[in-house]
Order: sequence, then C-alpha cells, then structure tokens
Amino acid sequence: MSALQARKTGALSLREIESRVIPTMRGAQYLGSDYDSGSAIYTLKFLRDGTVIWVDVDGRTGQIVGRTGR
Repeated sequence: MSALQARKTGALSLREIESRVIPTMRGAQYLGSDYDSGSAIYTLKFLRDGTVIWVDVDGRTGQIVGRTGR
C-alpha cells in the first residue's frame, strides 16, 4: 500500500510523519521511508556517522514506537 492509500485509510501522511521525526534526528541524513499497511507503521531510515538508524512511527498517532541504531 502506498502512503497515499494509507492516508485514505486514516493514517497520517508521510509528510506529516516526516515533519515530526526529521527535526528530532539532528546530524542524521534522511534516506527515505517505507509503510506497512498491516500495522500502519512508517519506517524512516537515517544515516549518521556511518550507522543506519531505523525509526518506526505509528501512522495513526504519529508516535515513535521503535528505533534501532544511535
């Protein structure tokens, strides 16, 4: 399911998610995202100092629900 389709099902848009998460990732380069329609989770990918950081965000609430990396 695309982010546009996710929006139609009640999830926040990717732009809304990005505007909440990217400012919290100072010093990291934003690489892109993925959306899981089954769980309504956006996964945003960042790179900082050679380390990949994955941030999982609930598409319904915009809350960060998981993070890997530093």
